[in-house]
Amino acid sequence: IEELNDRETAVKAVKIVPLEVIVRNYSAGSFAKKLGMEEGIKLKTPTLEFSYKDDNLGDPFINGYYALALDLATQDEIDKIASYAFKVNETLIDYFDGLGIDLIDFKIEFGRYKGDIILADEISPDTCRLWDKQTHEKLDKDRFRRDLGGVEDAYAEVFKRLGIQ
Repeated sequence: IEELNDRETAVKAVKIVPLEVIVRNYSAGSFAKKLGMEEGIKLKTPTLEFSYKDDNLGDPFINGYYALALDLATQDEIDKIASYAFKVNETLIDYFDGLGIDLIDFKIEFGRYKGDIILADEISPDTCRLWDKQTHEKLDKDRFRRDLGGVEDAYAEVFKRLGIQ
């Protein structure tokens, strides 16, 4: 990836691995709902989930064995994806912590480029659950999903903390 100017970035064309990769640090959303948990509980360890990227099926939850059986990825690719996802998580937790934001969870995707697995997705309030550390105010797409209002203000707050005006 190369930033050409303020509005343009050169990126690599990849073949997307048809898996959505979700890393969770706190109970929230579908995770909390399907496990009957209250939202906002810090998990003992981050979790990793895969969803099969298929809009017609509603992106169903699958595990690594499904991914292998459906020939969506090799075991080596699954291992790399998991490792990279947890490294991204560690980096983002540290980064957002310095901004007074808890990284609740996030979704990313990976692609194949010249035989290698690489990150092939954005990281934004559209793909992350971000809550203010002090107030637990939602600063992400959940404001839209749950009709909480203030979507633009929440995103502006994240951008302000990131130093983007």
